[in-house]
Amino acid sequence: MEKRVETDKCVAGAVMYDVELEKVGEYREKVGPYLLLRPIGGGREWEVAPADVRPATPAEYLSAKVRAANDQATHNRAEPMYGPPGETYRPPVLVPDCTECAELGAQRAAARAEFDWSKETDANVLLRSHQRRDHGA
Repeated sequence: MEKRVETDKCVAGAVMYDVELEKVGEYREKVGPYLLLRPIGGGREWEVAPADVRPATPAEYLSAKVRAANDQATHNRAEPMYGPPGETYRPPVLVPDCTECAELGAQRAAARAEFDWSKETDANVLLRSHQRRDHGA
């Protein structure tokens, strides 16, 4: 049997589990008959009926924190994921048989393997500069 929450005893910041959505959130406040929860790590709040919420277990909370950290690492990269409106970002493509392109491509690959988004961005910037200067791209 799952433990339900007494809504008048909820404290802002308490970590709750929405059993209907199977989602962990931080309690913000009561809005009418609903509770307002916010995803761990930030994001859009959602309303949940008090009957559909219970305190999150430590494992559920840890899982939500890990997911939030992974999302942040993926979405807050130093180089934007999108360029001009409507265009998907694409990293520069290496020019075949170019030694400098190959070296910069190797630097970029090493940075990606280390999950070092700053070094990856640096390699892409240098690669774009090289391609504009030496390949007219």
